[in-house]
Amino acid sequence: MFNKINAWFHLWLGLASGIIVIILSITGCILVFEQEIKSLTYSYLHAEKPTGAKILPPSVLYKSVEKAFPGREIESVWYHGENHTAHFSIHEMDSSVYVNPYTAEVVAIANGEKFFAFIDAGHRHLWMPRKIGRQVVGWATFIFFLLTLSGLILWWPKKWNKAGKNQAFKIKWKAKFKRVNYDLHNVLGFYSLVIALLMAITGLCMSFSWFSKGVYWVTGGEGGPRKKREKVEVSGPANKPALEVADIIWHKVVNEIALYNKNEAIIHFPENPDEAIYACTDMTNGFWRDLSFDPLSLELLPSSNKRLIELKFPDQVRKLNYGIHVGAVGGLTTKILYFLASLICASLPITGFYIWWGKQKKSKKKKVQTVL
Repeated sequence: MFNKINAWFHLWLGLASGIIVIILSITGCILVFEQEIKSLTYSYLHAEKPTGAKILPPSVLYKSVEKAFPGREIESVWYHGENHTAHFSIHEMDSSVYVNPYTAEVVAIANGEKFFAFIDAGHRHLWMPRKIGRQVVGWATFIFFLLTLSGLILWWPKKWNKAGKNQAFKIKWKAKFKRVNYDLHNVLGFYSLVIALLMAITGLCMSFSWFSKGVYWVTGGEGGPRKKREKVEVSGPANKPALEVADIIWHKVVNEIALYNKNEAIIHFPENPDEAIYACTDMTNGFWRDLSFDPLSLELLPSSNKRLIELKFPDQVRKLNYGIHVGAVGGLTTKILYFLASLICASLPITGFYIWWGKQKKSKKKKVQTVL
């Protein structure tokens, strides 16, 4: 009885969410390799390092961009490391300005994000209005989470003998298409199960605060993760020019604070002299460390994120949620695994639909034969 209910549950939830799962999985396949695709297709992301050259501080690059865009409000600079251009964000400007960090030459004004922004919009809210689309994606992801669990129950062999194991773990390629399709759904679904669950759980953490709090509690956290940023108290307004402040903070981040990829950092240029100054470092494998600096003393404020190794386990899990979701936590190896798992997830509604369609046709034939 339980198996029949579970099979019915699996079938109708799969039919209800199939198209959305396909869209989320295909867009996920593309987004897994977003940075690698950009690196191969956008030449302006690269900057050859001259012999003996050093990366220039923010103030020098800022002046070059300011000269090219007089009167515009320059917000931040993102250093992407050795042999890569740095890019500037300018207020009310869709495109980014790419600068050679060794010569301060403006290399390109481009918006390489358009294609990936389109794919990301489909993945996050199905190209629908954001509020509605995020809810649809969130609940479809929840259904997919339930489907993975019910699918595991359906996959579980009745007998763990040789025949049962072969059916559970091997695809019978020489069989008829109907059997091959069933094996593709059943066997590949099992092999992608762990990664599918990780993608679903981390996706749900981003979709629903109640789910995120639940995961935080399950992993040993108390009180739930803090969502809203509180206003940071500072000792006083800056007494140095904004560009000098940016240079000092950049040097601190690169030489004293960063643990990984030391030449990769985001530096915001101070807008108001009495507000904390934002920077970012340790951007690796889907993790990043947000920093806040006191504008007067230029010291790191207590509100800054700790190093990953200094965080408690539930906070580590929360901080790595995005990296786990996109498969970045283990570098290229996990990205490849996530790509393959996403591809399998995209195929499951299709192979599942064919299984259901075949049963429907078989049922109709039986009815016709019974009438005759």
